[in-house]
Amino acid sequence: MASVDIRGVEKQFGATKVIHGIDVSIADEEFVVLVGPSGCGKSTLLRMIAGLEEITAGEISIGGKVVNNVAPKDRDIAMVFQNYALYPHMTVRENMAFSLKLRKAAKSFIDERVNRAADILGLQPYLDRYPRQLSGGQRQRVAMGRAIVRDPQVFLFDEPLSNLDAKLRVQMRTEIKALHQRLRTTSVYVTHDQVEAMTMADRIVVMHDGIVEQVGTPLDLYDHPVNTFVAGFIGSPAMNFVSGTLRRSGGDAHVEAAGGVKLPVPGSIGGADGQGVVFGVRPEHLDLASDGAGVSAKVIVVEPTGADTQVFADVAGTQISAVFSERHAFKPDQMIRFQPRPDSVHLFDAASGRHL
Repeated sequence: MASVDIRGVEKQFGATKVIHGIDVSIADEEFVVLVGPSGCGKSTLLRMIAGLEEITAGEISIGGKVVNNVAPKDRDIAMVFQNYALYPHMTVRENMAFSLKLRKAAKSFIDERVNRAADILGLQPYLDRYPRQLSGGQRQRVAMGRAIVRDPQVFLFDEPLSNLDAKLRVQMRTEIKALHQRLRTTSVYVTHDQVEAMTMADRIVVMHDGIVEQVGTPLDLYDHPVNTFVAGFIGSPAMNFVSGTLRRSGGDAHVEAAGGVKLPVPGSIGGADGQGVVFGVRPEHLDLASDGAGVSAKVIVVEPTGADTQVFADVAGTQISAVFSERHAFKPDQMIRFQPRPDSVHLFDAASGRHL
């Protein structure tokens, strides 16, 4: 097992810089997820760790050894790809054993490693089948098995669940997390799906436009986002944002939005009187209010899911959503009132997007 240290890493394609000086340290046995929208540079960074992309500037170390000029095959890493990358003419057993055969390992050693991986992943009944005879989830297990038999210092996962249907993705992410808890191999996992990141990671690295916006545990990012990008990206449904002006009077404070709508905030919250701000609150932190309390909202759409009810409504000309555990039969254009929980609201500077 090994730590991975990324120090001042940059990547440039011609005149276009896509990675802008990234510093991230991944501890031994840690499961770290790189998450962000398409084009943020997360897969490029993973490929630089793997040695599949050259590093323009900076250093990457694995187990304390700088690997900038080390060939991929000599980095003692194993990569699981989005498209499985299985050999169609080989059986499951042959696919899993292939890398060890290239190393000219003894047959007894290969058999032991393959059988161990097959036991871990529930692949014993499929060892003599070909990839075309397997489901998508089974093929992904074979791809992981091929990585496991190498017993690498680091696992690299490049959006491995993107080709699976929704139900199978949930099942496979549970299996991957359980696999990590069993093997304790340092793992770096790339995804654009923040739910995958939240449910699987020890720590999350949120990337945007080639930079790291924030690094932290899933709940730390959820509870304490450093800016509007992280706040809007982490959490499903996404955080609600309403633009306005911070007003202070004595020890009280509120955000004045369009149409004179007043959104209450704690008096202890940061920001100066008259400052342009963005008021943020998560859908699950909005309660129904009555008797003139809270803020008025016009219902747009109601989406019952069984476990809860999601309501989309218009507040001060901005569409926001609320999630209730109770069932409500609201109708479109019905007027209701929302009460944000004071201890769960966020305030961001309108100009910089930074959390106040």
